[in-house]
Amino acid sequence: MFTESKFTLIAGAGPTGLTVARQLQRYGVPFRIVEKSSRPFDGSRGKGLQPRTLEVLDDLGLIDRFKESGGDYPALRVHRPDGETVEWRMDELHEPTPEVPYPNLLMVPQWRTSELLAEGVPVEFGVGVDSVEQQADGVRVTLDTGEVVTARYLVGADGGRSTVRRALGVEFLGTTHEDEQMLIADVRLSGLDRSHWHVWPADPGFRLGLCPLPGGDWWQLTAPPTDTPAEELVASVDPSITITEVGWTSRFRANIRMASHFRTGNVFLAGDAAHVHSPAGGQGLNTGIQDGYNLGWKLATGDDALLDTYEAERLPVAADVLGISTDLHRRHVTNQDDAMRRDDPVLRQLTLNYRGGPLAAEHRTAPGAVRAGDRAPDAPLGDGRRVFDLLRGGHATLLAFGPQTTLPALPASVPVHHVTAVAAQQAYDVRDSALLLIRPDNYVGCATQDPQDVIDYLKLIAH
Repeated sequence: MFTESKFTLIAGAGPTGLTVARQLQRYGVPFRIVEKSSRPFDGSRGKGLQPRTLEVLDDLGLIDRFKESGGDYPALRVHRPDGETVEWRMDELHEPTPEVPYPNLLMVPQWRTSELLAEGVPVEFGVGVDSVEQQADGVRVTLDTGEVVTARYLVGADGGRSTVRRALGVEFLGTTHEDEQMLIADVRLSGLDRSHWHVWPADPGFRLGLCPLPGGDWWQLTAPPTDTPAEELVASVDPSITITEVGWTSRFRANIRMASHFRTGNVFLAGDAAHVHSPAGGQGLNTGIQDGYNLGWKLATGDDALLDTYEAERLPVAADVLGISTDLHRRHVTNQDDAMRRDDPVLRQLTLNYRGGPLAAEHRTAPGAVRAGDRAPDAPLGDGRRVFDLLRGGHATLLAFGPQTTLPALPASVPVHHVTAVAAQQAYDVRDSALLLIRPDNYVGCATQDPQDVIDYLKLIAH
């Protein structure tokens, strides 16, 4: 089925590995994806999908399925020790705009995120990586089933305890705080309304949280670490609530680390194998999906120089996001008043960019607010279509704004669209003529007024 050294092996079938697989699948690139666990993950763990991740899912053709499976985060109902209740939101709900069609965090249990991403992807469960040996033109991998394969590339998306990362000897820099733990469990219960995320604070600190999960009757329970059974824990804050079932349970440790390299030879690290976060702010799973989105199309080209840009682009982003989630975590640990606020726009990951990176070619002398390296915004085109409709599908796209005397002769695989809608000109902050070459992962790659710049840029990313 697979020619030696001609396929990509993906270790780990969580959201990150599955995103890589879907990217390779759309380009017709052969791959195998193996998962050490014997069955799909069944917990709610990373339940928040940020707006930028929703745009990735739009490009992958999955956004409607995810919207059907998820919902907006509910308002918090805080049950104070004095018997009073207070209601508020971690972040106000935002109205969609022409530039940002998915402005709010979408709650989807992680098991469902993985299930949707895995549809049509041939995951091999019960198969893990045992050892890794770099070779000149590939990677020799011994699986724990005893099978030995030689792949062109290996993607380590096998979690924070990554066997791939350890086999490479890549440092996992950071700290683990054994004294900072949290109990997380999925439970079914009766006696509590599902219209709110219920929180019982301690004095000081946090005692118990119960968040209703969409798509069923499960709740995610969070509490400081304890050996007290969930039934007794919940009864201690409100005897009228009855736990009827306890499902997936985990004890989170504050493990905040990042790999020193995301690429070693023909092996790439992504997701939790490359960076682990506090769950505060819902950044980890989202950053992993975007790792996979960035890496997948580059793997499909097989171009070594382009693959080097994976680490150059994603490592700084992961470092910044890790700083954000760590700051939020510290606010929780120190019981700051704003510890539960999530209204910082940076959390939505729409402003993360690759400006100044190896694939950001800004040639204009007076660029507007949207520049090479930035996320490509959406906008209505005046004919019933949106910019995202033009970009969807994993290809590079040329957006030509204003009157053009000469357009470059591009490969048939790179569609060219003349954009005249005022709303789109405003969204991209284009006042004059401009050629914007949008990368396959929907970031502005090249911004110029010279057609030759577009032709030269395509030589970097299309192989």
